[in-house]
Amino acid sequence: MKTGKIPVATALLVVLSIVVVACGDSTATTGPAASGATSSSGAVSKITPLTDNHTTGTEKPSPLRVGLVPNQNPETIKAQYASFKTYLEKALGIPVELFVGSDYPGVVTAMTTDKLDLAYFGGLTYLQAREQSEVYPIVTEVDRFTNDRTYYSVIIVPADSPVQKVEELKGKTFAFGDVASTSGSLYPRIMLDQAGLKVPGDFREVKYTGGHDATALSVQNGSIDAGGLEERILQRLIDQGKIDPKKIRIIKRSEGIMGYPWVVRSKLDKDYVEKIINAFINIKDPELLKLMRAENYTKVNASDYNYAREQAIRLGLLVPKK
Repeated sequence: MKTGKIPVATALLVVLSIVVVACGDSTATTGPAASGATSSSGAVSKITPLTDNHTTGTEKPSPLRVGLVPNQNPETIKAQYASFKTYLEKALGIPVELFVGSDYPGVVTAMTTDKLDLAYFGGLTYLQAREQSEVYPIVTEVDRFTNDRTYYSVIIVPADSPVQKVEELKGKTFAFGDVASTSGSLYPRIMLDQAGLKVPGDFREVKYTGGHDATALSVQNGSIDAGGLEERILQRLIDQGKIDPKKIRIIKRSEGIMGYPWVVRSKLDKDYVEKIINAFINIKDPELLKLMRAENYTKVNASDYNYAREQAIRLGLLVPKK
């Protein structure tokens, strides 16, 4: 793998339902959206698509309680968002409290038990929260790495590994991040599944490291044969000198993943939520945007996460409400 920026898929961007899919890159995956979930008997059941209808309430909490998933070390996340907390307090005119969970389920639980008002989730984490309570997404970032509201998951191996294709990982060891991570669990599973590999049966060992940084380090030091993680976090680890690009190699890049959504409880007052949305849209400080790895922010809807939901249900990572 070359030093410097990891190459991003270039060429035509084609919309597949709700996901922008990267084409024209030999490492890109371009599978069609699933139309249903497969039951244990092999029958396919229809998955009802998400709609953008949501209830609204009257709550205007102060302080605003904001949750963040620990996609990296929790202390790193808290430091990264300190200036965002300050900005949001000024923009909204109310105090803001930040909460970083010890794991992904912890943030979901806090949101679904009304201990948080606004949360920054991965797509899969949002979907898990949605199955347990009335929440909806409001905005996501236009990413500085992809210059789009999508991002990518990659499967990496040590640079000196003989493995060249995902299919060759059968019988190897594989690392995911948190089981509830979108780009560290769901999309690596999608890529493995498209290569005909089942988890955990087709692997000698499957490990969950808890975070993208831990997965990258496990592959770099050779303690694991391959791992799946978010590409832009991998690039940041390279930029920080924590990962040597000469010691790892990308063998597969996912299709475009809809960006991390900022999600609110449906009990919040509509005008109050609109103020939160505007606070994101109006961020102009280049240093704050850089810290939040965003060019700017744009609105998203529940339907933007239909593809991720279909795949998560199909792969057993999400159990829909009955």
